[in-house]
Amino acid sequence: MKKDLLSVYDLQVLDFELIFEKAKKLKKMLRDGHTYAPLKGKTLGMIFDKPSTRTRISFEVGMYQLGGMAVFLSSRDTQSARGESIADTARIMSRYLDGIMIRTYSQSSVEEFAGYATIPVINGLTDLLHPCQILSDLFTIIEKKGTYENLKIAYVGDGNNIANSWINAAARLPFHLALACPEGYEPDTGILERGRRDAERGVTLYRNPCDVVRDADVVYTDVWASMGQEAEREERAGVFKEYQINRELLRGARRDVIVMHCLPAHRGEEIAAEVIDGPYSVVFDQAENRLHVQKAILEILLD
Repeated sequence: MKKDLLSVYDLQVLDFELIFEKAKKLKKMLRDGHTYAPLKGKTLGMIFDKPSTRTRISFEVGMYQLGGMAVFLSSRDTQSARGESIADTARIMSRYLDGIMIRTYSQSSVEEFAGYATIPVINGLTDLLHPCQILSDLFTIIEKKGTYENLKIAYVGDGNNIANSWINAAARLPFHLALACPEGYEPDTGILERGRRDAERGVTLYRNPCDVVRDADVVYTDVWASMGQEAEREERAGVFKEYQINRELLRGARRDVIVMHCLPAHRGEEIAAEVIDGPYSVVFDQAENRLHVQKAILEILLD
């Protein structure tokens, strides 16, 4: 059966454990200077409808380090820009490539592509979900805390693709997820309802960030205006002004709290500079781990 990674909700506990264990080994091998090329001769196509720093670099470098090759494909430069259907594109690319990573707007487009492709499809980001980011975040939490089990993870900010993916992870793994989002900026209703139903340790939604951060082991935030929402930035800045991760807010968290951000960050908006650059921050370890976790995903799906 063809394997895809479209959502962390599709994974079982053993899948998470396999990814994390393999990422740990790959990270150690790289740091020890060992060459490991299980994907020699394999090619990953990377379709980008949105700009990218971490996703593009980590997947491209990851394929190179595993012995394979990555091909950057901007949708503007392919026939899809001239109306070629998703179905035809998926069928043709399946004959050239060994896997596809897609970073685009619509989750349904990625799912349609995967439905017609005969090779593995990886969701590199959609407006609804960002599974590779959350897998890297969980791996970072394991590194810093030893486990994610029974921790309280607090998410403060916009109910966007990151928040949705955290809910999906909480529906599969035993940690408590508490979210603070302003009214009208909540996570996807269906994903939230399913998460509340399935999460062993619970998914809770509050308005007040202080209620969420209280006794939190992990505090997480993201930009207030995501890609495609730039015109709303000024309006959102007013709505979210009480949702900044700063030193005062963190006083309610555990003394050994770690602070996370998926980047890019706007210092002085969703997070204070003294926090993201301070001792609680694991933001840059988190960003590095995109490489190691995605290498694990690539090896599992393409080898």
